[in-house]
Amino acid sequence: MPYGVLGPTLAGPATAAGGARLRALLARLLLDAGRVVPLPRLIDDLYGDEPPAGAVNAVQSNVSRLRRDIPITYDGSGYRLEAEPDEVDVHRFTRLAHAGRDALRAGDFATASSTLTDALALWRGEALADVRSAPFAAAAADRLEERRCQAVEDRIEAELHLRPSADAAGELRSLLASSPLREHTWALLMRSLAAGGRPAEALAVFQEARRVLADELGADPSAELSAVHTAVLRGDTGSTGLRLPAQLTSFVGREEELARAGEALRSARLVTLLGPGGAGKTRLSLEVAARQPGDAVLVELAATGPQDVARAVLDALGLRGTGLRDRGAGPETVDRLLAALSTRELLLVLDNCEHVIEAAATLTGRLLAACPGLRVLATSREPLGVTGEVRMPVTGLPVEAGVRLFTERGAAAAGFALTSQDEDAVRRIVRTLDGLPLALELAAARLPVLPVDELARRMDDRFRVLSRGSSTAASRHRTLQALVAWSWDLLTPPERLLAQRFTVFNGGGGLDAVEQVCGLGDDTLDVLDGLVSKSLIERDGARYRMLSTIRAFCAGQGPAPIAEHAAYFLALARTADAHLRGPDQLAWLDRLDADRDNLHAAIRHGPDEIALRLVAALSFYWWLRGARGEASALARELLDRVGPVAPPGLVEEHVLCKLNAGLSGPFQPHPARYLETLDDPPTQPFLLYLSAFAAGPPTASYDDMVELQDSVRARLSNSPWSVSLASVGSGWIAVFRGDHEWAGREFARALVGFQALGERWGTMLAQSGLAELAVARGEHEAARAPMDEALRLAAELRSQVDLAEMLRSRADARLLTDDPAGAAADYAESMSLATACGAPEVVASSRLGQARLALQHGDHATARALARTALAECPTGWYTADGVRQTIMLTLGRAAEAAADPAEAAHWYRQVTPGAAGPDGANIAAEAASALAALENPN
Repeated sequence: MPYGVLGPTLAGPATAAGGARLRALLARLLLDAGRVVPLPRLIDDLYGDEPPAGAVNAVQSNVSRLRRDIPITYDGSGYRLEAEPDEVDVHRFTRLAHAGRDALRAGDFATASSTLTDALALWRGEALADVRSAPFAAAAADRLEERRCQAVEDRIEAELHLRPSADAAGELRSLLASSPLREHTWALLMRSLAAGGRPAEALAVFQEARRVLADELGADPSAELSAVHTAVLRGDTGSTGLRLPAQLTSFVGREEELARAGEALRSARLVTLLGPGGAGKTRLSLEVAARQPGDAVLVELAATGPQDVARAVLDALGLRGTGLRDRGAGPETVDRLLAALSTRELLLVLDNCEHVIEAAATLTGRLLAACPGLRVLATSREPLGVTGEVRMPVTGLPVEAGVRLFTERGAAAAGFALTSQDEDAVRRIVRTLDGLPLALELAAARLPVLPVDELARRMDDRFRVLSRGSSTAASRHRTLQALVAWSWDLLTPPERLLAQRFTVFNGGGGLDAVEQVCGLGDDTLDVLDGLVSKSLIERDGARYRMLSTIRAFCAGQGPAPIAEHAAYFLALARTADAHLRGPDQLAWLDRLDADRDNLHAAIRHGPDEIALRLVAALSFYWWLRGARGEASALARELLDRVGPVAPPGLVEEHVLCKLNAGLSGPFQPHPARYLETLDDPPTQPFLLYLSAFAAGPPTASYDDMVELQDSVRARLSNSPWSVSLASVGSGWIAVFRGDHEWAGREFARALVGFQALGERWGTMLAQSGLAELAVARGEHEAARAPMDEALRLAAELRSQVDLAEMLRSRADARLLTDDPAGAAADYAESMSLATACGAPEVVASSRLGQARLALQHGDHATARALARTALAECPTGWYTADGVRQTIMLTLGRAAEAAADPAEAAHWYRQVTPGAAGPDGANIAAEAASALAALENPN
């Protein structure tokens, strides 16, 4: 659900951010999503009977913050959150709960069970869990809890009709523990126990219910409870003829698959659960079958040969013959099956069909054609290929469900209890093992001898660690190695070769990549189809991937084509890089996103020459995606391999590698001086920007700037993008030197150039420059339109670094226009984005803005503390970062002076030296010198 209140408040895929009041406002609007909530009611619900004087403004301010990410409208009387009911978990739950109850009343128990299961799966914890202190929340949460309890009762009621058993007894007792006066729950518990063959316990429950009702209400049991009591006494348990094995462990985390498979069996007669070994297909099939009306029979085929499939079905049905002749698999066996099933309503569960696939498919086809009351639920690692087959993939559990399964099995094996300290380790185990239930159970079985953090650390050696399972399990399920080897042994030689070579991909790959890298020529597509059919490789849209456990096994079967992989992704990166500076920018960003893991693996493991070229080709992409931390780490690793001297013919690539490496530390020596040696545009035009970011423009006097700019344009004339970028650079130089007319011409020239190319990032830079120029002129209203457009483009690009910088810039403008609340919000959001994407100089400049905001309000102590923190976290060795440091020291001086501490103020002013670095270094140095002179000569 995009939005939710059935647990911590959700706004998108994650828990809503912000303080308690902001989340309470969002939760209150979600309860009436799509409807107007009048402002007076909102204030009452959020503040109670005595709201503070500023409540209206506070609500309006919080709505403004929410509107950045959430569609909220105002109609003059109140606010409405614009969302479809099914986008909000509480409204979807209410609809499904009503639909499930209607199906229950109509006698459609399968639909009721499926629908109510879907409804209850929307609950993530207590309703309104993180806003319970809000005045409206307690009563609303109680109403929702009552609806949840009713839905649980309805679902159990439906399942008792489908599969009378005691499976729900524990859940019903938990319900009664919190709501002991629910008589219908007591009745369901009695029915469940009786259906499970435990009538004595059911009668004891009746006595317990009678005592509770008498003690609490002074009342006798209801007519419903009395009727169930009578039925139990008469031995009327309503049991059916299901013939499925009882399960020894709980069933975790397959609610969606249960519902889909159940729905498929209502409309199709053959459903095949497809997935890799250990995915839990067998257990899922038993749970699905148990929820179907009528009889169901399990046929285990794992130890059966192709000639014995029909005999295995006959034996499972209890139709064994007595003569020696009956042990064969001749035509008479199939004839007996046809005769036995021709008039019978039955669900046949055929488990583990993959190694007898042809025999299982042939028999299934014959039985379905001749027996109209028969349905088949099969499990296999490849489809049966029978007409009418519905194929349903089964993969690993989601992380949360995997954590639950591991915890439950660990509790049984070693008394393991999940703590907050263990959560990260357990999540690592679940992700490493792809959420495969069998692998998680094997891992949990190691907890008696390995602490969970050590178990997580050893997952890289998973086949050795997970080498001991249940002694009662089939041999292929006792170790992780045996589990995957079972699938490997079923492959043809070409399939084994492709599976082995496919392991070179990180995060999967597209068909073109598989065909070019894996080297099977024209046969690649057919062999790949075989591996997909056998669940060794999964297709995800237009891409193919391999579970990490299967990948680890296949990687051990032979070498991977590492050089071919690196060469392919270098070609992709170069093609994409050219498109990143044009109108197809967004599409190619997404294309590179899809293969980010492959691109980074090619840098780490490919030949050094290709790796250097890849770093160069990806530099602009990394910047646009705010991946400075990743870029720096990869570049540093590569420099450690390559060394400080560029290989022949790779000087520019080596410089770019140094520049990227320096994004997380100072440059030694500074590589940006390389530009001064160029006569032609660099092969990677983004080198111009990275160089200016790191070292600033070439030194020149004001009188030389026009000549220098003409010289730069002449050298870059073959690259329109570079020419426009140079105009942005000269525009900023002009701004800081006070020549606003020249700056305006340069930014306008850049805007025209980038718009002609259809390039969003450059257009964003030009618009931002125009906005900053308007602020410098004091034309704050004129700055709004270009700043809004720059922010829009940054958001469209998902360029987190630039979005953080734009927000910081807008906050500075708001500070100058007496909008402290807007400035504070922008500074906070800028810091959050910059922290996430590894831009410490933007974090520092935003924190500096907060210090200036505090200073503006007379809070000298806070201003000084924030500015000192900003100085400590601001990096050195970059042109832009050094400028931030100079501004911080100037601000520290101003704060100390405002706090009547002239000695400290003078100390900080002296730190801002003449010729200070940074874009506005000259102006900052002049201001510091003037302030220092005023302190030293007060007259």
